[in-house]
Amino acid sequence: MELLTGFFSAIDSLTWGWALIPILVVFGLFMTVMSGFVQIEFFGRMFRVLSGRNQNQDPNAISAREALLVSVGGRVGGGNIAGVAVAISIGGPGAVFWMWAIAVFGMATSLIECTLAQVYKRDDGDGGFRGGPAYYIRHGLGLRYNWLAILYAICLLGAFGLGFIAFQGNTVAGSLQDAFGFDRTITGVGLAILTGLVVFGGIKRIAKAADVIVPVMALMYIVTAITIIAINITEVPALLMDIVRSAFGLNEAFAGGMGAAVAQGLRRGLFSNEAGLGSAPNVAATALVRHPVSQGITQAFSVFIDTFIICTCTALIILMGDVYVPGASDIDGVVLTQQSLAGHLGNGAQYVLSTAILLFSFSSIIYNYYLGENALAVMTKKGLALTGFRLVVVGIVFLGAAAPSATSVFFFADPLMGLLALVNLVAIIMLFPVAMRVVDDFRAQLRAGVERPVFDPDKFADLSIDRQAWDVRTWD
Repeated sequence: MELLTGFFSAIDSLTWGWALIPILVVFGLFMTVMSGFVQIEFFGRMFRVLSGRNQNQDPNAISAREALLVSVGGRVGGGNIAGVAVAISIGGPGAVFWMWAIAVFGMATSLIECTLAQVYKRDDGDGGFRGGPAYYIRHGLGLRYNWLAILYAICLLGAFGLGFIAFQGNTVAGSLQDAFGFDRTITGVGLAILTGLVVFGGIKRIAKAADVIVPVMALMYIVTAITIIAINITEVPALLMDIVRSAFGLNEAFAGGMGAAVAQGLRRGLFSNEAGLGSAPNVAATALVRHPVSQGITQAFSVFIDTFIICTCTALIILMGDVYVPGASDIDGVVLTQQSLAGHLGNGAQYVLSTAILLFSFSSIIYNYYLGENALAVMTKKGLALTGFRLVVVGIVFLGAAAPSATSVFFFADPLMGLLALVNLVAIIMLFPVAMRVVDDFRAQLRAGVERPVFDPDKFADLSIDRQAWDVRTWD
């Protein structure tokens, strides 16, 4: 066991320890510059998906908005509540600025990786699609790199499909126990039943569940934050100035602490929005859209929602309160957010946060399940393996909630996520010219006056594109 622990500890040190954060930052800058600041160019189009306008006409397919909400449900989780609080505790208010900064560049990375996921998606034979990094490695780079696709799938299955599911179950049970006194076993049973009802319905049921859960959880949390901002509206200008000054070490309370602000802001921001990690492209590929870039734009919007809206809400709740003490880094993240909410709105606010954590975590569980299912599809065909995996997921949710110490078994999750991120980044950089060809095709159609560009696989005959998945005759 010690040998296994040491092995994964070494992987963690080689990825998250020193290499991956700088690589993701540089990669985001590269994608932004080389794509011509594509996230800014298409920023206005991102909001179209919220109205449901321009959606596909097939009621049985996953729409762009449903894919967006599944992704938001996965990105938004404990990192937006506990993670932001920890970043502020250690790095000060300036950490918020660097979370915003990395999100801007992360939007470009997400747009590129999710565009590639759409280009190389495959018809799954059941009226839907599958895709993601393993698929654009296999079909974009060729079979000589199939081993890399398998490695990615194994890491995805271990990290998201198993490890993070246990952690989310633990988060829900702990929050409900603290706020309502619910027994962990009861919470585990209830959460396992709900998870089973959703995951046994596949991606279509997951999408329908996310279409209900995610807007409710986001709206509830945002309204709470807006209420607190309204109560403290006179403090907002000074607070924003404090965030900027602290980001560059100009705040006396954090002079010399710019390094901590940068490190915490970048690290927590990347953990939260997942841009470049290769997780979101698995969901992005399921959407029925007219053009790959359309879903790329939608997924870039998911990064915006995660960081600029949800994470900012948490930051303002904390920084406008009296609980946060500059320089005090020995407080639990969830506790800091919870106590800050109570300070603004009274003790009853802890119920709001616990409900938000429940919704955030459950949406993450079903998102993580689908990532695991997609990884399994890369390695084996449907059948008993899929049914067995679903049963295992339900069991892990129960154990993670009922037995807090059970989560220690999944110590391999973070190292595997670091490894799959590196694999994904290597694939994206190799396929970047392909992504830019597709982006330029989208741009050319817009310049020609086409309001809703359509992808024509005949223009990309040299690529391994599934014609069944891209039948242009299905569009009016």
